[in-house]
Amino acid sequence: MATFSHMPRYDIRNDGVGPYGVFYCDACNREFRSQPDIGNAVAQDIGRQALGGLLRKVPVVGGVAASNLSREDPRYSYKMTPQQLESAWQQVQEHFRECPTCERILCLSDFDTQSGYCKDDSPRQEEIAEARGAQTGAALKGLANAFGLGDAFRQAGDAVRQAQTQIQAQLAQCPKGHTAPAGTKFCPECGALMTQPTADKCPACGAEGRGAKFCPECGTRIERAPAATTCPSCGVETKGAKFCPECGTKVL
Repeated sequence: MATFSHMPRYDIRNDGVGPYGVFYCDACNREFRSQPDIGNAVAQDIGRQALGGLLRKVPVVGGVAASNLSREDPRYSYKMTPQQLESAWQQVQEHFRECPTCERILCLSDFDTQSGYCKDDSPRQEEIAEARGAQTGAALKGLANAFGLGDAFRQAGDAVRQAQTQIQAQLAQCPKGHTAPAGTKFCPECGALMTQPTADKCPACGAEGRGAKFCPECGTRIERAPAATTCPSCGVETKGAKFCPECGTKVL
């Protein structure tokens, strides 16, 4: 059983069968309810009625005492003794954990039980973020399939990936993977020589292919020859440059 340094936020409620505690998660405000002590409430009410009946038989003072006593109905009370409140808290403790860093008391949904910290302070935050992303993606996929939109989402995803490929094909790239607008000679991030995008026109109609496998205008398949990587004159690695960095020879 987990230990706690303090009790979380709580309310006392009553649905007509005795008071009970409602305890809240400090992160998401999810609530967990204890069970009202129905047997104790009924026993107190029976005892109260019996004692009230006896007091009414006592002249003068008995009637006043019985009337005051009858106003305290434990079935509808919103009061709990410290012992009752502690008992209510013990009923729901299994649903909570306390973070040793921020000292918040959280429900299990907001607590990383593997590391023993809340998800905001956990050393596994990257793994947790990836897991949340995967869960969100799976939920959206399931929702789309439920409404018959699975194919539409897949087509949209394919269109986005194709657009990203086309955009990348029009950018200059450095050996470390950084990109910049075409014509940039040196990487603005690391200073390395940039590889420029090659001219990409349809052999049939001359339209810009923009990295696509088929011409967006006439549908002709665009064959791309592999780019030269060494200078034809001195054999130096050009790293995609149009001219050899050593001798200046144009690289086809």
